[in-house]
Amino acid sequence: MTFEALGLHASVLKALTEAGYTKPTGVQEQAIPAALAGRDLLVSSQTGSGKTAAFMLPALHKFASAEPSAEAARTPNQQSQSARARGERPRFRAAQPKMLVLTPTRELALQVTTATDKYGAYMRRIRAVSILGGMPYPKQMQLLAKNPEILVATPGRLIDHMESGKIDFSQLEILVLDEADRMLDMGFIEDIEKIVAATPDSRQTMLFSATLDGVVGNMAKRITTEPTIIQIASSSSRHENIQQRVHFVDDLSHKNRLLDHLLRDETMDQAVVFTATKRDADTIADRLNIAGFAAAALHGDMHQGARNRTLDSVRRGQVRVLVATDVAARGIDVPTITHVFNYDLPKFPEDYVHRIGRTGRAGRNGLAISLVNHAEGMHVKRIERFTKQLIPVNVIEGFEPKRTAAPRPHKPNGWKPGDSRGGKPGQRSFSKPGAPRREGSSYGSGNGSSFGKGPRGADAGARRSYGDR
Repeated sequence: MTFEALGLHASVLKALTEAGYTKPTGVQEQAIPAALAGRDLLVSSQTGSGKTAAFMLPALHKFASAEPSAEAARTPNQQSQSARARGERPRFRAAQPKMLVLTPTRELALQVTTATDKYGAYMRRIRAVSILGGMPYPKQMQLLAKNPEILVATPGRLIDHMESGKIDFSQLEILVLDEADRMLDMGFIEDIEKIVAATPDSRQTMLFSATLDGVVGNMAKRITTEPTIIQIASSSSRHENIQQRVHFVDDLSHKNRLLDHLLRDETMDQAVVFTATKRDADTIADRLNIAGFAAAALHGDMHQGARNRTLDSVRRGQVRVLVATDVAARGIDVPTITHVFNYDLPKFPEDYVHRIGRTGRAGRNGLAISLVNHAEGMHVKRIERFTKQLIPVNVIEGFEPKRTAAPRPHKPNGWKPGDSRGGKPGQRSFSKPGAPRREGSSYGSGNGSSFGKGPRGADAGARRSYGDR
């Protein structure tokens, strides 16, 4: 199957060829024809499967095939200039987008907008803008004044503009909910329902989610009409190209010394270290920088400009270690990320799958390592049951835990011999060290303590609150 065989507009095909796209992915091959036929879609597809193109390419095809009238092609600025020429006072007109894409995070919204610009590079009069929290209102007003055809937004900031009369959805033709399950997890269900209620019943609706069960499934039934259901892969996808490991740690000091050692692996290009809280992300990034790593934090309390600069530094290779929370890391697509570290285990098994999906992108191999306190063994078992994979427990010479990991005789539902990558469960693996470790450095603290002051119990990692949601 080729993109030409899908019947896409010539201008879209030209942009895809220039971008190096040769054949559609599984989700694109199934979703694009249904979307071109005008069907509502409910799609369950894993991160990195090409879902952005699955909903944006048919939308761009539709807009490219329609010839706008001369008056409709004029921008609000041009219309305001005509009003001034006639001696009239120009007034702000509410933006009337033809397509709305809702995303859970700012990073994902910007990623969708960037992809849209790439796919629509040879189309005239098609503008895509992002309306996000953290972006100055004057800047957003300038973007809305251009009356963009495609609006990509996070729910909260979009509601603000709707209530102030800056956006009118009466002409909306396509509504997309990207990562709908994550938006509901973040508490956006009331905002989403309010936004959907403001759109025409005649719209085409496409919902993309890791799962179509539970609350997501109930909402999907309410907002779609006779949808085509496409299930490419569940969120428990095996990530066969990602090697997974668990390292048990005794306490916070042990965890920090082990992380320092692992980050000095000569095979590592770039890494993401996941923490449970925004405060820990800042603290760990600071300590890593003191220890000589090129590190930076990424979390929801940062202004959008700072987040953009951090991500640009990661993409340019200036930042080697990104320390992030779950929400901030959504939408990160950097092929050179070779390692993912779970400094704190995620609250939900689904987040584990999304986290490790930050590596092994574009067909490359990746390594996902979880630093687990002994008291968190049940969290590991939940992840294994969800992914239907056993995660090997590894031990590095010189960093052995004082306690032996408890035996794990259980087998997740659907588990088969050989499912686990990276060796057999419980296997000892002695990694070849990278650069020499400075004794007692503990990320430059100088006093043998690590990452924070004051006593921290052995279960410190397990009792962190799960913020940034």
